Amino acid sequence: MKVLVGDEVQVDYGQIFVESGEDVSDPHDAFAGQAGMLLLLTGLRIGGVDFTAELHDSRPELDETWEEIVEVPFRPVSEETVLRQWNGKNRWELELGERDYRVRYSAIGMDAGRSKDVREDDEPPTDDRYLLQIWPAAPEPARLLKQTGRTAANWHAFATSPVG
Repeated sequence: MKVLVGDEVQVDYGQIFVESGEDVSDPHDAFAGQAGMLLLLTGLRIGGVDFTAELHDSRPELDETWEEIVEVPFRPVSEETVLRQWNGKNRWELELGERDYRVRYSAIGMDAGRSKDVREDDEPPTDDRYLLQIWPAAPEPARLLKQTGRTAANWHAFATSPVG
């Protein structure tokens, strides 16, 4: 396992992006891991959150201590794939090739982050934190593995609603 990101990541509108290739405008596509982009949502709307991204050789063991867990397929569409803050000020190279991956996004404290809403730079860290795990894998449908909070439930409902 290799840690690609272990940092405080600034979010605006509760969003962090994984991008390769050109921007995608349809958030439904980004939720599903299509078109070279992932949209990662947080409970906190504005401020810094504890964020870790890991690259694994194979599917990592599922850690049930996380409150929210979802998996999606992902295929970069260029040689450069980055984790990018919403404001574009910071980005982290994810060292992914143009091949199929599985991505697991896990969260703790999304509802607490949503209640806090905004974290100023001089305030202590919030209780929400996030883990992105990536490994090579053949495409499989997206799966919701665990959901305990209202914030995650709302975003899951949005992500799986028909586009119209």
